[in-house]
Amino acid sequence: MATTFEVNKTIKEINDRIKKGKAVVVNAEEMVEIVRSKGKVEAAKEIDVVTTGTFSPMCSSGMLFNIGQVPPLIKTSQVWLNNVPCYAGVAAVDSFIGATEPAEDDPLNKVHPGRFAYGGGHVIEDLIAGKSVRLKAKAYGTDCYPRREIEKDVSLKDLKDCTMLNPRNCYQNYNCAVNMTSRTIYTYMGPLKPNQRNANYATAGQLSPLFNDPYLKTIGLGTRIFLAGAQGYVIGAGTQHVTSPQRNERGIPLTPSGTLMLKSSNMSDMDPRYFRGLGFLGYGCTAAVGVGIPIPILNEEMAWFTGVSDADIQVPVKDYGYDYPNGVGQILAHVTYEELKSGKINLNGTEIPTVPLTSHVISLEIADKLKSWIEKGEFLLTEPVDRIVSE
Repeated sequence: MATTFEVNKTIKEINDRIKKGKAVVVNAEEMVEIVRSKGKVEAAKEIDVVTTGTFSPMCSSGMLFNIGQVPPLIKTSQVWLNNVPCYAGVAAVDSFIGATEPAEDDPLNKVHPGRFAYGGGHVIEDLIAGKSVRLKAKAYGTDCYPRREIEKDVSLKDLKDCTMLNPRNCYQNYNCAVNMTSRTIYTYMGPLKPNQRNANYATAGQLSPLFNDPYLKTIGLGTRIFLAGAQGYVIGAGTQHVTSPQRNERGIPLTPSGTLMLKSSNMSDMDPRYFRGLGFLGYGCTAAVGVGIPIPILNEEMAWFTGVSDADIQVPVKDYGYDYPNGVGQILAHVTYEELKSGKINLNGTEIPTVPLTSHVISLEIADKLKSWIEKGEFLLTEPVDRIVSE
């Protein structure tokens, strides 16, 4: 039986209000208090769009690019940008650079193997910032592609085509990492001190996109988003996307679950403030990616979902010293984002300081920037052309 709602809006109706400058837009933190004080029905009547945001390390990110052709033509078999290897087995001059690929001549890695200072994420940040990077390419040569090598400086405007293409972003919930061994370990969640002396966590809590639409009812193929300071799109489920996870009463998954695959519209419009190359001590390179997704308030159900607070979101705590690397899925406990953001959690009687990998300040800034775009009529919502299955 179809659910009957007191409030029913369409994305077209909301877009019409945006064009007329009459849409009521709030960020996800503001929506928490609105739903709490007015209830979901009144909130749905009053609010048209809720904006979300996150700025967090997202390893599964990168850039698809085409270097263009000049005579004599070349079919590249090996490509480097600032000595960071790129994957060249796509087409004649198409390549992909991943955020986690380290530079071959990284000086820090030579002194301390496994510790990297510069990688693919930094190359992409440099290009977004308008800097030039060194392109080097080699080829085996064919009758139709006789050139064997090329080397020159290039900037974003020199490359024929560039698209940010991120296979897995915006994890819907993620682990809080502790280390129960007696030595410091170095992970993609940052350094973890021995004997549970720190607890590192990620994602933006009540600001995070997929916590505000836990069943992906408004997010799907073709959804227009904020990506690294410019407009981008959801192009489907991300890799490692999990359907039908265990959820709490607010619909929030209790384990890592949904993910999104994203692409940019125009990288030249991006802002390096919202895309940063990172080097994690003892682990390697990655990038912090800024993503903001608008949630249309079509009915009171969507108002209820976007009213989720940090206290409603439970995060699994896992041991990254032994359990995680050995594939053991044991969850030590669940804690809320409210507890994590307080600066400490209690695990089996032990008080542990917490460390965020996600910037709350920039996540909120992204949600507010997206809010501003919509209020100015510079950003319209899109109807997904296909749903991402989440249940």
